[in-house]
Amino acid sequence: MAAAAGTSRQAGAAPRVGLLYDQRMLKHAPAGKKERETPERLRAIWRKLAAEGVTSRCVGMRAKEAKEKYIASVHGPNHIDLIRNISSKDSSERKNTAEKLDSIYFNKGSSESAFLAAGSVIEVAEKVAAGELSSAIALVRPPGHHAEHSKPMGFCLFNNVAIAANYLLNERPDLGISKILIVDWDVHHGNGTQNMFYNDPRVLFFSVHRYDDGSFYPYEADASHVFIGDETGRGYNINVPWEHAECGDADYVAAWDHVLLPVAEAFDPDIILLSAGFDAALGDDMGNCCITPNGYALLLTKLLGFAKGRIVMALEGGYNPESIANSVCACAKVLLGDKFTLTSPEMQPFESTWRVIQMVRDELKTYWPVLSSKLPENVSLRSTPSYIQGYNEAP
Repeated sequence: MAAAAGTSRQAGAAPRVGLLYDQRMLKHAPAGKKERETPERLRAIWRKLAAEGVTSRCVGMRAKEAKEKYIASVHGPNHIDLIRNISSKDSSERKNTAEKLDSIYFNKGSSESAFLAAGSVIEVAEKVAAGELSSAIALVRPPGHHAEHSKPMGFCLFNNVAIAANYLLNERPDLGISKILIVDWDVHHGNGTQNMFYNDPRVLFFSVHRYDDGSFYPYEADASHVFIGDETGRGYNINVPWEHAECGDADYVAAWDHVLLPVAEAFDPDIILLSAGFDAALGDDMGNCCITPNGYALLLTKLLGFAKGRIVMALEGGYNPESIANSVCACAKVLLGDKFTLTSPEMQPFESTWRVIQMVRDELKTYWPVLSSKLPENVSLRSTPSYIQGYNEAP
């Protein structure tokens, strides 16, 4: 199946794709070998992009530290103080502090990296919103989507995407961004982002993730499909919770076609912020899912028809260096307008996928009438696989 990116752009218009990479974010590094969130993740991506000629085709950007007043839009003062000061502490105090948190480490480079990661997503989002760039990729770490209002967790220190979303909505009204779609395709639920916008109808949050009946990280019931937002934000929080491992291209395409895309069309966002974790990629044993690089390319292509193609990709998880590098490269080429061919060996969703999608639609159809129609019948489905245990102690 062949596909071409850029369907929402004018014919012949060369896309200006921002690419932010800054070696200062490599300074956040674990002391031991057991940690999965390491600087090698970024190095592997950059080597692949350079080898494929992608870096020279993009608009290179350098990171800027986020101002604390923007971080304070989603995080409390104690949280900000902790991240600001932790790298100046001695190693034993850093270790003791980290051990009280969930799946977090600190070193001398953590504070700077965290402020740079948050500022980087603000920087690229602002330029895309202003029309200076058609889209952008922020190669940032530490990641952000697990970070809550008052605590870092799951490798995440600040919630980079949430900070950028609040910045566009509240600090730059002149840019005309009044509705933001956040798509989180990391294999883990974006708990922090969900909680930050749970009552806010200006943000449509969509997370597709392994749930496994609450036994997959972050082990929280609010990753279920029944958590749909509250107050005026009711209906604006969408969870598609997979029941098991091995979900791949066909499963994610089905979630796009039968949940995300119809709702996105009705919502009509002004910009899309993509929490781009790649731990659902084929070869990543933390997620044990099977999305191919061209599968990611197809998912991204399907989003380009919204918000005039204004998409900001902010790196989240992904812990197999080869898988994350190949997947990011495929997505970058989509944003640059390259064609690709999807050759997935098995383009049938699981029976469980169809069941989950139906449950999600039933939960949300009151708020999004477009989901009231019946799903296609006589669809060829795969049997649910035997459960495969992945690395489940951390994201």
